Amino acid sequence: MKRFERLGQIRRLDPVADALEIYRLSVAFEFPWDYTRALELALYRTYAVPSIGRLLAETAELTERTQKRYDDTVLLLDTVVEHGFASAQGRTAIRRINQMHRSYDISDDDMRYVLSTFVVMPRRWIDAYGWRRLSGHEIVAATEYYRTLGRHMGIPGIPATYEEFEELLDAYEKEHFAWDERSRRVSDATLALMASWYPRPLAPLLRTATLALLDEPLLRAFRYTPPGAATTALVRRAVRARGRLVRLLPPRRSPHFARQNWEVKGYPDGYRVADLGTRPVPGLRGCPVRHRGASAGDVAE
Repeated sequence: MKRFERLGQIRRLDPVADALEIYRLSVAFEFPWDYTRALELALYRTYAVPSIGRLLAETAELTERTQKRYDDTVLLLDTVVEHGFASAQGRTAIRRINQMHRSYDISDDDMRYVLSTFVVMPRRWIDAYGWRRLSGHEIVAATEYYRTLGRHMGIPGIPATYEEFEELLDAYEKEHFAWDERSRRVSDATLALMASWYPRPLAPLLRTATLALLDEPLLRAFRYTPPGAATTALVRRAVRARGRLVRLLPPRRSPHFARQNWEVKGYPDGYRVADLGTRPVPGLRGCPVRHRGASAGDVAE
């Protein structure tokens, strides 16, 4: 197989009717490392919205059980990518996601914003650091994939196009990004988790490198001191260089799903999708009784 042969395959498919197949080819064959990093960043930046960051701090899932929360999130989302929405595994994963979300008073606006990060941040990351830019087919397919996921999660008012998702994300962050001490605790715990995947002496270097990949509004919301301009430029050039190197390598012949990532460490003996995630009890650990009028997450299938 030649380097761009799979891109040709993608372009022969219908970006709406074949959205799942295109998205799976893009995620598991063309950009597995980049999608992992981009989706990590997508979730991470949501902490800078205080209503989201405070809730995550109150549940303590991302401050006391950070690795498990990371693993469960990755595995639940990955199950849908690998097996599809209609499969038994995919339906179980979506059911678990909805059961967890229904336990909290999460606004529809926040749910739409989180969904928008899944659509927008991978394109921005891959266009900046990937071995090639995303094609138009991949952008439309990814948008349609997450529109379908959003419908399964019962999120109302889902944007119809990538451009609408991007406009939503930028406007929401401009209005809602703000300092919050509890959000900062969640951010610090996440950065510490990422550093823990590598030898301990590298932790300060890895923290600096991660901060160098964050944009200015995100750094300002968390009140992090930005790395110097030279450090930021060096880190970003290094990640771009990785993409240029991948471009020279033979194309991947077998899929790599997120469950195969070495960063997922909590299930060495395997896992059941139905057992993933948390089961919050109303009134405990930041878990309020669900408001009757809320709609996001009410759909279980």
